[in-house]
Parts: sequence; C-alpha cells; structure tokens
Amino acid sequence: MRKARRIRFLLLDVDGVMTDGLIYLNSKGEETKGFHIQDGAGITRAQKAGISIGIVTGRSSGVVSARARELKIEEVHQGVEEKIGVYELLLEKYGLTDTEMAYVGDDVIDLPVLKRVGLAVAVADAHPRVKQVAHWITEKGGGKGAVREVTDLLLAAQSRP
Repeated sequence: MRKARRIRFLLLDVDGVMTDGLIYLNSKGEETKGFHIQDGAGITRAQKAGISIGIVTGRSSGVVSARARELKIEEVHQGVEEKIGVYELLLEKYGLTDTEMAYVGDDVIDLPVLKRVGLAVAVADAHPRVKQVAHWITEKGGGKGAVREVTDLLLAAQSRP
C-alpha cells in the first residue's frame, strides 16, 4: 500500500495483462482479442482520479488501438521490443520518478521495466521470473480482471473514490 500511495502513472502490457494472452485469427488473418469490461471500468476510474494510464506492448494490433481510443488512453506504444526505452521516455515527458510509476507485466520481456518501477505488478498467471521481481501479484489472471485489481489497489491506497 505504501508503494501504491505514490503512483501517478500506471503503465500496462497488453497480451497476457489486458487480455488473456490468446490471439484469435479469423479466416482472413484478422486478429481479435478479448478485454475484460471490469478492467476498462477500473482504468476509467483511475483516470478520473488523476492517475495517468499508458500501454506498451511488443506486438502491434488495430484492436489495441481501438480499445485504447475507447478508454481514452493517449500513451499507446506498440511494436516495442525494448520497453525500457518507452518507460524512460514517459518518465521524462511527465516529469516522474521511478517511485511514481507502476507497471503490470506477465512475461520476461517486461522484466527491465518491472525492476525499475516503484510498484511492479505481475498478473496471477505470469511467468515465474516475473513473479519473482514483483512487489505484488494479482489474484486474477491476465484478461480476467487483473487490471481492475491494480486500479482498485491504487485508488484505495490513495484514498480516492
């Protein structure tokens, strides 16, 4: 709770965090993903309380862009292999310190950012190495309400509605 109290920016991975990690392709090769409605509601509540939200993902998908637009998430970085670069860019852009940033990840590509942030969160079904460095592990898996758990934690720690 002490770490969550300081967070001003929540950065999220997508596949395996905002989604269950499954990628659905139709017969035309078009990709679809499923997003949990409670995660979206939690993101909206956090934004209204003054917590900025961003997305950084190793893949690129029009579905992610559409979901980000729907949730009014302006910081959307797709096709990023080295997420630490985006993380450092956001720190500078928003005048933040590591202790004011939280990150939610699920796989080894997320480790460099998780090792830096003030609040490192792993989803319940994250890779074991991710869980080892996490300050907090959600009860729910990616795409199953894990992001909502994180936003609820931040809001409770900061005594916000």
